Amino acid sequence: MTHEIFIANTDQEIQSCFPVFSHLRPHLDESDFLPQIRRQQQQSYRILALRHENEIKSVAGFRLTEFLAWGKVLYIDDLATLPAETSQGFGGALLDWLITHAESSGCRSLHLDTGYMRHVAHRLYLKKGFQFNCHHLAFELT
Repeated sequence: MTHEIFIANTDQEIQSCFPVFSHLRPHLDESDFLPQIRRQQQQSYRILALRHENEIKSVAGFRLTEFLAWGKVLYIDDLATLPAETSQGFGGALLDWLITHAESSGCRSLHLDTGYMRHVAHRLYLKKGFQFNCHHLAFELT
């Protein structure tokens, strides 16, 4: 299987990732997507994309950051594959790239949050060596 993995930088590259992101984040509006990504890029956010047969099949939104708790880490905000393209190794290929990037960037670890019901994703994360080690809590503001 040949595919291309790249950082989406141009407006066209970023916008071409929207269909994959929209499956993971259905609340996103396509017209707001590019401005949102550009704002997040100012906070070190990047999009890693996997193209196969001229179509973006899988994406990962990530950032390099530091925490008192963990030191320098690569944090994965988003990881998604088109529903019809799962179980073909695309998400795993992105995780492999992210692990290598984290190591070469001097990170101590990779972190991500995942929904309780995303069992298929959990199997992939555990297969790659991730461990469940905390609960993420949120307080919604009105």
